Formats: sequence, C-alpha cells, structure tokens
Amino acid sequence: MSSLGNFVWSIADQLRGVYKPHQYGGVILPFTILRRLDCILEPDRDTVRDLAKAFTGGALDVHVRQQTGRKFYNTSEFDFAKLLADPEGLRSNLIDYISRFSANIDVFERFKFENEIATLDEKGRLYIVVSKFAEVDLHPDTVPNAAMGDLFEELIRKFAETSNEESAHHFTPRDAIRLMVDLLFAEDNAALLEPGVVRSIYDPTAGTGGMLSVAEERLLERNPKARLALYGQELNDESYAICKSDMLAKGQDASNIQLGDTLIDDKFAGRTFDFCMSNPPYGVDWKAAQESVKAEAAAMPNGRFGHGLPPVSDGQMLFLTHLANKMRPAHEGGGRAGIVLNGSPLFNGAAGSGPSEIRRWLLESDLVDAIVALPTNMFFNTGIATYIWILDNTKAPERKGKVQLIDATSFWTKLRKNLGAKGREVGAADRERVLKLYDDLAETEHSKTFDAADFGYWTITVERPLVDEYGKPVTDAKGRPKPDTKLRDTENVPFTYAGGIDAYVKTEVLPHVPDAWIDEKKTKVGYEIPFTRHFYKYVPPRPLAEIDADLEAQVVKILTLLREVEQ
Repeated sequence: MSSLGNFVWSIADQLRGVYKPHQYGGVILPFTILRRLDCILEPDRDTVRDLAKAFTGGALDVHVRQQTGRKFYNTSEFDFAKLLADPEGLRSNLIDYISRFSANIDVFERFKFENEIATLDEKGRLYIVVSKFAEVDLHPDTVPNAAMGDLFEELIRKFAETSNEESAHHFTPRDAIRLMVDLLFAEDNAALLEPGVVRSIYDPTAGTGGMLSVAEERLLERNPKARLALYGQELNDESYAICKSDMLAKGQDASNIQLGDTLIDDKFAGRTFDFCMSNPPYGVDWKAAQESVKAEAAAMPNGRFGHGLPPVSDGQMLFLTHLANKMRPAHEGGGRAGIVLNGSPLFNGAAGSGPSEIRRWLLESDLVDAIVALPTNMFFNTGIATYIWILDNTKAPERKGKVQLIDATSFWTKLRKNLGAKGREVGAADRERVLKLYDDLAETEHSKTFDAADFGYWTITVERPLVDEYGKPVTDAKGRPKPDTKLRDTENVPFTYAGGIDAYVKTEVLPHVPDAWIDEKKTKVGYEIPFTRHFYKYVPPRPLAEIDADLEAQVVKILTLLREVEQ
C-alpha cells in the first residue's frame, strides 16, 4: 500500500509549476476516484452501453442493477484507454465521460473537477496525468476495499502535511477504529454471528468513510453472511466525495451518505441506528451552528441538544449528545454508540453548566457503559490524551447502573516509523487486553467500576455574616444575618459523602467557621469523571543520596570538560 501510495503521489510531480503543493489534492483525489470507478465498471461496460440505448432514467437504473448487480454505472463510450487514443479531444471527451455517470455519482462536482481538467489541458499536463493514472490497476481484485481506504487516507495525510492542515479532520487511525468497533460489537456478539443478520451503523462525522469501512470489515470477518447497512453525513465536500465513492464500490446504497453540517441539518432526522460512531474535531468552535443549535435545544428539550450545551469554543460534546439521541430506542431493541473525545468532556464546566448537565443526563439515564483511555501519540496530528466513550441504552444486567473505566494508556506497540505525531498503535494483542477487561468487568489495576452517583456532587455556597463597625452581625428586616460577599465560599460535596450535605457542614465547615451557614437556594448539582485520579499511582521521589550522587557526577563531568578546554 505504501508503494502504491507513493506511485500515485508521484503523479503529482506532473503538477509542479501549475499548482502549489497544497492544491495537488484537488487533482489527485478525483482522478484516483475516477480510475477506481473506471476499473470497477470495466467488466460490464458493453452491457451498460447496450442497455442505455434502450432505457433511460429510472428504468435504466433498474435494468443495470438486474443485469450487473451494480447500483451505479456510466453510459459514456469512453474509458481510460479510449480517452488516451484521442489526445486532441481528451479534454472534451473526459468531461463527457464524467458527465455520463448515473445520477447517484455526484462526487466529481464536489471537487469542481471540470475546472481542474480545463487547467490541466491549458497547461499541457492533462494527457500525461491521464496516462499515468491509466497505468494503475485499482480494481477491487487488485486493491481491496480496505486497501483502497488506506490509499485515500495515505494521500490525504500527505496532502495535509504539504499544506499544514490537520489530517485528523479527515480520518481516524484504523487501529483506534478497530478497538472502538470491537467494543461496540462486544455486547451484541452472539446475535451478530447469526446467519443473515442485518444491522445498521451511522457516523455523523463520516470523513472519508474509514470508520464505516472498518466496522463492515470487522463484522464480515466474524460473520461473512451478515450485512451492515452504512450511513454517514460529512461536511467537507472532498471527504464526502471520497466516502461516497467508497460506499458505491462496496455495493452500499449511495443515498445513505449525505452532505451537510450534522449540527445544523441532520440529514437522518427521525432515524435511529443499531450502532453509532464518531470522532468529532476537538476544540473546534460551533459558531456557525450556534443559532440553529440553540433554537433546536429550546424547541426540543428532550431532543439531541436539549439536555445542555457546551461552550461555543468546543463542539465535541454536541456530537456526544447527538449520538445518544441516534441510538435505536430500548423498546425497539436498543443501540450502542462509540465516540472518541479528548479529556475535556470528562470534567469541563462547573455544577449547573452545560457540560455538567450533559454528563448528568447521560449518567442519571444510565447511558454511559464504559470509557477507555487510549495511549497518547495515537493520532496523526496530535499527541494529546484521548478517550473512547461507549454508550448503551440496553445494558446487560450485570452492567446496569455501572460505569466501567479502563486505563489502556500503556497498551500500545511502537511504530517502526512515525506517521506525523502518531508513533504508537493499538495492536491486536493490545486490543484483546482491552476487550478482556471489558468482558470481565472486574476490579484490576487497569479497570475500575463505579456507580453513576460516584461521579455526582453538590456545589454548596457557604455564607459568613456581615459584621458592622462594632463587630456585630448585620441583619435584614426579618432579623436574618446578611452575608458578607467577600467571605462567600463554595465547596463541592460528593454524593457519596456519608450523611450528605448536613453531615459535611457539621464535620468540614462549622468546626472552622461556627457562624457559617449554607444558602440552600444556591446549591447546584454537578457531575464530573476524574478519570486520571482513579488510576493515579504514587511514585516516591528519588532518595536524596541518589540525587546528590548524580549531581556530583555531572559536576565532575563539567570540570573535566573545562580542563580540556583550558589545555
């Protein structure tokens, strides 16, 4: 795959001088898609041409599907070989070729491909680029769907490097996806092995379709007779085009891949799914969707955004609540969801804030099944800590009311060569360790189980009396002491504190400030998941003698170097 990627990338050498490096993707990616589709359609090309003479529109769609089994086609008389046979007419013939795909192939207009064809022709580069791509066999028998997905991701990563873009906006490493998929399928494993089983999976941030593809691969590895219907929505035009072409190549329904902003316009509104997955962007604002999201939250308090809104500066928790809303309802069999987030959603926001209220809803509704801490340096453009959240609205009896935290930060294998910031991967053995911890649901060094209440707390407001110039408390008209705002304090009381707020005040507050009281009207409920704290391991400092010895050794080394310089 690396050599194939390098070969396709080498075609970009023909673009030097005509395009800047960050523009190469607008040419290479659509040509790669076109060549892939061209190779797929080759065996049935004559059959489709004959059918096109007799039928049009929907009737042609039906007959092509009946005779070839394909959900897309091209009625043009051209293919790559015939295009190259007429160098003078290449530009017009190539435009004719891409214009004669079936209506469900809208991918080339997303790249504004006709403009690129015109530019290549005017600069004398069109023939050489087409001839180079004609040398590449991208038929599924030569390059399977999984490898094709890898090729697209390899190309996107390279283009991102040349333009300093964040490649994580386009795709997620396959090893991270495999782990999330296996965790998603873990509770439905027996049913997934039944012959002819049909399930649906949805990704609201589909990118190039990597998550959907891996999910299908993993299911078919377990059960070749199973069928997984793939659904996705993607905002970026080019990523959408790649994702859709990949789904078409797999024989999936192309209409299940939609273009648009999931936060503003859910193309699958009212639909729910057996499985949901997402890796939303981290720390990216949702200003463009703010008006729409807030309006929907106000109109639908039990909808996808009605339980709380995160800060406008970071929209990843919106996708968390969106996925929770897209799981198939419990009365219809239930659903599971997996989402990769950074550490912020675990604890950001004080009691009563939007993020805290989101966690409160998820935990009090018993939707959080497990959270897995991934190794750092897992992603291509960032080394930050990331976590897989698994949601489930029909938990197994032994998991009801429980939240499992799994520390998999040390479960990784070093890559032979870094891919951007990615220097580690979760290999098959690492993945099995995580799955065993999940299945066992036991208390170990790397796995801990909690009740939802373990993450809850009250934020109480502790008031002290205002004292006048003579040292006497100031009271209101009813004789109640007025609080001194300068002395006002807040404290967090865990739900698990024995005796609750009253016991906490008697034990932790009044012995230190006997005149204090709690303003109960200001008490708020909060939830946070202090993941790192639960797995913290105390490492004692080094003995002083050992440190002194190291310092002495360094001093000797420095003195030796100074003597050498003097000599």
